[in-house]
Amino acid sequence: MATAIANGIVVNAVDANWNVVTAATPNVTITSSDASATIADDNGGVAGNMTLNSGTAILSSFTFATAAATQTVTATDAASVLAANVSAPVTVNKVATTTTMDSSLNPSVFGQSVTFTATVSAASGTLSGTVTFKDGATALTTNTLSSGQATFTTVVLSVGSHSITAVYNGDSNFNTSTSSSVSQSVNKSDTTTTLISSTNPSVSGQSVTFTATVSAVSPGSGTATGTVIFKDGTTALSTNTLTAGQAIFTSTTLSTGSHSITAVYNGDSNFNTSTSSAVSQLVNKADTMTTITSSFNPSVFGQSMTFTATVAAVSPGAGTPTGTVVFMDGAATLATNTLSAGKATYAGAALAVGSHSITAVYNGDGNFNTNTASAVTQTVSKANTTTAIASSLSPSLFGQS
Repeated sequence: MATAIANGIVVNAVDANWNVVTAATPNVTITSSDASATIADDNGGVAGNMTLNSGTAILSSFTFATAAATQTVTATDAASVLAANVSAPVTVNKVATTTTMDSSLNPSVFGQSVTFTATVSAASGTLSGTVTFKDGATALTTNTLSSGQATFTTVVLSVGSHSITAVYNGDSNFNTSTSSSVSQSVNKSDTTTTLISSTNPSVSGQSVTFTATVSAVSPGSGTATGTVIFKDGTTALSTNTLTAGQAIFTSTTLSTGSHSITAVYNGDSNFNTSTSSAVSQLVNKADTMTTITSSFNPSVFGQSMTFTATVAAVSPGAGTPTGTVVFMDGAATLATNTLSAGKATYAGAALAVGSHSITAVYNGDGNFNTNTASAVTQTVSKANTTTAIASSLSPSLFGQS
């Protein structure tokens, strides 16, 4: 801070009646209550700051350096011929300032780094102190001036319009000032959505997890929130919530064939929507395992027996096969029966005596491959018999027929 006395310091040698003593020509030293004041040395090295001529002199320059309620100036005769005198109190005011502010980027997008620079200036002097950056009435931060400037960098301004101002808080020598507001516009950040499948191709009934990752597109930054819709073509499969920028959908019900799976991010208050590239998920038929059992083995000719065929999905496939099973005796077809809850039965008593290679052939369906059971060797033995005899007449007489 520097406040100059415009017309310099006037020193007069006077008598008791305040008349100028023109014969007085002493060297005069000027001091001030402001220890930091800048006082000219008009004598160029001779004792004192100035020499009276005909009892008067004007000091070429005097500048106060410190603002206070009042300051004083003292004139002293270096030879102590004249009595020292102190000026009337001088009020030293703080210097007015002007604060301006600009934005490094306007408009910006959410998460983008924006730097606000406040510049504080005054007619003279070196400013110190702090600047408070505000968004409307809300203080964002208070930063220290350096070479007349203070900066504030942020990436957290929400989407919308922000009235940003810089308030210089002043110091002991300079008054406060506030910049004009900068209307900082923050738009939503664009996003990109990627989608991956845990297993591709998969088989019917196999668990497949689709993971969608939503990321901010530079220069935006931050973590997107909200939801993602997983779609099979145009059909919505599920709407799941993002956690740490990811949403997960697990399915075991995709039918066999090719599926065009996409993930659609629905956006939030800070991020725009985006749709992933399609993942072509191929679902093949699951393999099966067919087993056959006999209710009686060995059996005897004419005995009623039941053959049960059980068809199950082979891991990682899952689900319950449908369709039909052909029961065969060697190459001969015995019956074609429908699966129910994964099982088909054949009951019969017409097997001839001997050894029979019984198999069950599963014919497959839209989701499951065919499979043939290992053969069961069914042994059919002859049935036991009983012989009974009866008399037409008993008792009878000798010679009677």
